[in-house]
Amino acid sequence: MSTPPSTPGTPHTPNAPGAPSERVTIKDVAAAAGVSKGAVSLAFNHKSGVSEATRDRIFAAARRLGWAPNSSARSLSRQSVDTIGLAICRPARLLGLEPFYMEFISGIESVLAERNCSLLLRLVGSLEEEITLQERWWKERQIAGSVLVDFHRRDPRIAPLRELGLPAVAVGHPDLTGGFPSVWTDDAPAVAEAVRYLAALGHRRIARVGGPAGLGHSAIRAEAFERTLEELGLDGGRHVDTGFSGEEGARATRSLLLTPDRPTAIVYDNDIMAVAGLGVAAEMGVSVPDDLSLLAWDDSQLCRLTHPTLSAMSHDVHRFGAEVTEVLFDVIAGEEVRPRPVATPSLVPRRSTAPPRAQGVRP
Repeated sequence: MSTPPSTPGTPHTPNAPGAPSERVTIKDVAAAAGVSKGAVSLAFNHKSGVSEATRDRIFAAARRLGWAPNSSARSLSRQSVDTIGLAICRPARLLGLEPFYMEFISGIESVLAERNCSLLLRLVGSLEEEITLQERWWKERQIAGSVLVDFHRRDPRIAPLRELGLPAVAVGHPDLTGGFPSVWTDDAPAVAEAVRYLAALGHRRIARVGGPAGLGHSAIRAEAFERTLEELGLDGGRHVDTGFSGEEGARATRSLLLTPDRPTAIVYDNDIMAVAGLGVAAEMGVSVPDDLSLLAWDDSQLCRLTHPTLSAMSHDVHRFGAEVTEVLFDVIAGEEVRPRPVATPSLVPRRSTAPPRAQGVRP
């Protein structure tokens, strides 16, 4: 654990390797990095005058020797954790409406509050923007580690952030996360449960409104959806890949219901799209659940407030966020962390799913 200096401006100087009785100074750091003392001062005050490569070399030398000035002592100490980062590639308006991330962030905050730590949250427009942001956060010692979310197939963040040495936990299946310690929900069996439930009710034309095709978890769900239909001997389901907003969910639902052999059941990748789909069904005079069954992913209060109430795949998102954060603290502490699956989402049947009208009167 780092010990703050007794007087302002005095470097924090634990024993240097190989010289246990001597105090490390800024001069030692400068010598180890091959720069002047002034360059060390510029680097630690985040001022211009040194290149990024030189700044990184200075920080590496300081960490190796166990030295830091007052303002940086805590951020250089691996045992001192004040702030963790979370960057989300979603529009701000959508994030404010999406119950999943609100619950997930509340779970993160519940652990941070116990440790008197903070969350640095930023919305980004692209994964490339996130890479730049994470690099700046880490190089400027603004964070002790990060939570990485929404992994893509061949995600471009993996290589640069691993090379950076960023302590991070990936929220996603280990097949997607490139060796980062991961915490995830096993979506494939949950998708299979949803499809088998609808098939058991008598549905033979089942469609899926999914999230962006590039997202890894969307691809995993799509594959499980098709595989389960095939196992049940049903025709391949129709997919509409879209965003996660209500507007996009409504548009996808409308396009499905305008086809000649429209589905009798639709599975949605989130609750917002399912609620929007329910509105479109009412608009088009399609009765839910007599003519159309709807099933949402990520159960939330929204699903319990609609009429009819929405069947959903439910899991404890608050606890999910808390577990991710607990694992991140283990990573920051240097502990070995294995991939950790959390509870698989489970089906909560409600009033929006029933046997299709052609199968007779509902029990």
